[in-house]
Amino acid sequence: MNPNSEIYNLRVNGKTHEIRDSWVGESLLYVLRERLNLPGTKGACEQGECGSCTVIMDGQAVCSCLVMAATAIESEIQTIENLSDGGSLTEVQDAFVTEGGVQCGFCTPGLVVAIEHLLSQNPDPSEIEIKEAISGNICRCTGYGRIFEAVDKAVSVRKAKTS
Repeated sequence: MNPNSEIYNLRVNGKTHEIRDSWVGESLLYVLRERLNLPGTKGACEQGECGSCTVIMDGQAVCSCLVMAATAIESEIQTIENLSDGGSLTEVQDAFVTEGGVQCGFCTPGLVVAIEHLLSQNPDPSEIEIKEAISGNICRCTGYGRIFEAVDKAVSVRKAKTS
């Protein structure tokens, strides 16, 4: 083990993970993917511009590429791998599939996390609120129309379940 390395704990998806032999400047994205083997969070721009690395940290949607993992030791982190219950798709995930909001799929985890976060805060968002919530997420394939349709469908399904 490197004498200049760090050891710390991160709480990810409801479990505490010991991070060993790390460099203090590693991004949360790197630690999630490379150290914790959670590949759902994608890395693309690594500058907080594309949203493919979106996770929920302490109740906020954040770009994990911009967070130093060692600064997240007191945080609750939720990734795409932990959104569904028992392996079934969430309403948002199902709507992405049925409405064609998934094409190449690279942006999908970040978009799904951002939308799940939005709907947890606001179960009936307006079009402008949806656009604002995903404004940090870039999709080069869909043109966003099908993504908006997926959000509308997820909202409708959730409304029907609560009625």
